[in-house]
Amino acid sequence: MPSLDDVRRIAATLPGSEERSTTGGAAWFVRGKLYAWECHPWPSIAPEVRAVISAELVVGVKVADPLDALALREMAPEVFLPRTTGWGEPKIAFRMAAIDADHLGELVTEAWRSQAPKYLRAGIDEAG
Repeated sequence: MPSLDDVRRIAATLPGSEERSTTGGAAWFVRGKLYAWECHPWPSIAPEVRAVISAELVVGVKVADPLDALALREMAPEVFLPRTTGWGEPKIAFRMAAIDADHLGELVTEAWRSQAPKYLRAGIDEAG
């Protein structure tokens, strides 16, 4: 089962990525823009989703488009949680216990890509 250390390891490979401690837990930013975070069971979250977040590790990531989040939820509802809040859309939250390591790497990298400036993305594209 992946952990926050796996998120840290992935984020450490992404140019300009920075981890910060927030009131909700760990969060990752690129040039001041949030792209991944440890979810916290805030009162504004629907009770059924808040119960999952209270019981297990859940991570949220930015996505490029709201349709991407919808597709992920429909593809794997046992992994991806229903919408948490309207703040910071588009985004998706997922259960770490249900995600595989390859998919975690893809989600974190794509979240970074959705927030990173073009010159940082170009560096990754050239290396790949």
